[in-house]
Amino acid sequence: MTEDRVLPSGSKLDTTVPHSARIWNYWLGGKDHFAVDRAAGDEVIAHIPDIPIGAKSERAFLKRVVRFLVEDAGIRQFLDIGTGLPTADNTHEVAQSLDPRCRVVYIDNDPLVMAHARALLTSTPEGSCDYVEADLRQPETILEAARQTLDFSQPIGLMLLGVVNHLMDDAVAYGSVAQLVQAMPTGSHLVLTHSTAEIHGEPMLRAMRETTERGGTPIRARTKMELERFFDGLDLLEPGVVTCSRWRPDPESDEPEVYLFGGVGRIG
Repeated sequence: MTEDRVLPSGSKLDTTVPHSARIWNYWLGGKDHFAVDRAAGDEVIAHIPDIPIGAKSERAFLKRVVRFLVEDAGIRQFLDIGTGLPTADNTHEVAQSLDPRCRVVYIDNDPLVMAHARALLTSTPEGSCDYVEADLRQPETILEAARQTLDFSQPIGLMLLGVVNHLMDDAVAYGSVAQLVQAMPTGSHLVLTHSTAEIHGEPMLRAMRETTERGGTPIRARTKMELERFFDGLDLLEPGVVTCSRWRPDPESDEPEVYLFGGVGRIG
């Protein structure tokens, strides 16, 4: 990626501060990142060498969950909030490989992410993809936009992967997720992953502080108990909130425990 890329709107990217989506893209082995993102990513790796493993483990978790939702739960539409920069095996790619009629609405609050999503996340002819620039803290805006593409009389997979951990205030985090969940029809599922310090302890907390101090997107860790609160009132599926690599792993998997917890809950 060149260091002077300009968005389609003509606004130049700010390459002087790290960006969480670009750091994540770097850890996943993508190409959409700048020197400042690589420096920030490498600083985290210095404290937590297996951080890229965690990023890849979350993507593997996404694949397993979407497969479960399509094949076992019968879900054919997804609301993916906190899209991140496109890499391999994005939500619609996994879902539409199983049923090309699946519909996906991608939500992100970053114009760079949305520009890439519109260009690269293309749907099958039988299904559809829509892209909405909005913030998780604006659930009403998200729901209004999602209704243009998704049928709210049918179950929806509500995907919140690695995005709630950017909401520092608990009241905002729990309130925003609850409002989205309350709007979901019966049979929908909440899928949530979140950073935790329960695996790496202080090195993880220090890495988060340093990333924020560099000017990156603020991020915080929450405990397993705090994450279980997001599933209050839902049927939290086995094995509950666990490290992503331990959520219904493939039989041949030998992934270690990672710093991201994940869970899936049935709504209604």
